[in-house]
Amino acid sequence: MIFLLLLPIALVLLYKYTTRNHDYWEKRNIKHEKPIPVFGTLYDNVFAKKSIIEVAADLYRQYPNEKVVGMFRGNTPELVIRDLDIVRKILNVDFAYFYPRGIGRNPKYEPLFMNLFHAEGDSWKLLRQRLTSAFTTAKLKKMFPLVVGCAEKLTHVGEDIVNKGGDCDVRELMARFTTEFIGACGFGIQMDTINDEHSLFRDLGRKMFNRSTKIHFLVALYDLFPEFGTFFQKTFKETFLLDSMTEIVQNIRKQRNFKPIGRNDFIDLLLELEEKGKITGESVEKRTADGKPMQVEMEMDLTCMVAQVFVFFAVGFETSSSATSFLLHQLAFHPEEQKKIQEDIDRVLAKYNNQLCYDSISEMKALSNGFKEAMRMFPSLGTLHRVCAKKYKIEELGITIDPDVKIIIPLQGIQNDEKYFEHPEKFMPDRFNDTSEERNKFAYMPFGEGPRQCIGARLGEMQSLAGLAAVLHKFSVEPTTTTKRYPDINHGSNIVQSIEGGLPLKLKLRSKENNVAA
Repeated sequence: MIFLLLLPIALVLLYKYTTRNHDYWEKRNIKHEKPIPVFGTLYDNVFAKKSIIEVAADLYRQYPNEKVVGMFRGNTPELVIRDLDIVRKILNVDFAYFYPRGIGRNPKYEPLFMNLFHAEGDSWKLLRQRLTSAFTTAKLKKMFPLVVGCAEKLTHVGEDIVNKGGDCDVRELMARFTTEFIGACGFGIQMDTINDEHSLFRDLGRKMFNRSTKIHFLVALYDLFPEFGTFFQKTFKETFLLDSMTEIVQNIRKQRNFKPIGRNDFIDLLLELEEKGKITGESVEKRTADGKPMQVEMEMDLTCMVAQVFVFFAVGFETSSSATSFLLHQLAFHPEEQKKIQEDIDRVLAKYNNQLCYDSISEMKALSNGFKEAMRMFPSLGTLHRVCAKKYKIEELGITIDPDVKIIIPLQGIQNDEKYFEHPEKFMPDRFNDTSEERNKFAYMPFGEGPRQCIGARLGEMQSLAGLAAVLHKFSVEPTTTTKRYPDINHGSNIVQSIEGGLPLKLKLRSKENNVAA
């Protein structure tokens, strides 16, 4: 009886609590989707009917005349930015107001979120300034022989596939290649992922992005009720990935006697940082009374190292394999473009004795254009995320937004807008032949822009182009009876876009004399 009396009161309180900010955009005269209690405007996302990338792209298309569109993540106001001038200010000019990314969780309870991609504030700033040295041109050139070794393995696997009929999932094939590459160039270990689709590291990679129902539920609760985030993290956290990555890093450290060994790989850099002890630098969050940044410091301990290794592994293989396999899918349906790219690869490699090298990859303009076009159509990271750190006036709108308002920049929508790209639905690599300054650079930014743009963009591009060059120099791709012209999107994928059910294609050996080496 008491329960029946209290239920209506509880429901009213829940309604009031979960709708208390739902007039935020109305007060600022910003067009927005009408929110509902508890879920805000993200009902479809919470129940994996649409990824956040799809939600943002839909809003981008639905409001073509607006500079911004409002939405709600539960009770939290969120702003989808359509105007490129505002995008430029948020990502670059006024970065001091938008340095948080806001898509991680508290690393105190889930240490893997101490990684560079998810870290916030001073932790991000200190990590960024030190890790940048791992991705210089000199370091990339030194890594390239390892890339070639992985590419050669890839062509051998391709031959085996052809001998068995040629049908394969190129999404899985390229995931195995990129995982092998990261093992060699990042950790200095031979994973043999290419030859074993069920290797430890490939299975680990799958578990990173195939979230369990438990974790999906946790993320939803964390987004809808951030004020109870600590409770949700303690209740639902899983330790499998942390335990697995910690074991891998500990084993490598022991093999190297806890010191860098001159391989110039990612683990070596982390060991160098560990030897130096504390990382120091200027704060992005704290200032002295006269307005100068305060000096801050952090330790590069084992937990922090494991977090960096985790994101290097996870983001490296997932984004590159997604982009490369999507390009192969497009080429299967555009044989004329495939031929153009293959002829350009042949021409360049003929100058280098049919051997891949750092310089040959940089000359493959047609391949680079195809890769850029694939990333334009289907960017691995389909949205960029920021959080307002302090009150900020959007001059173009004459409104002020408050701290903790979330920002979404809908790359998928922007990069497929006919305002910036003629016939955006068409696969047209030659559009990137135009080197003029006519196109706004913020209309195409698959690696992000500003201080938080992808630190490993050049490494990812180098790795991807090398794998693609190895495949397309020796093989052609074409659709199979099971290939879908327009693959189904995995609605449960949020940060990195993925395809539902893989990308089945047929590999065929090219009948050319110059397919001598990968």
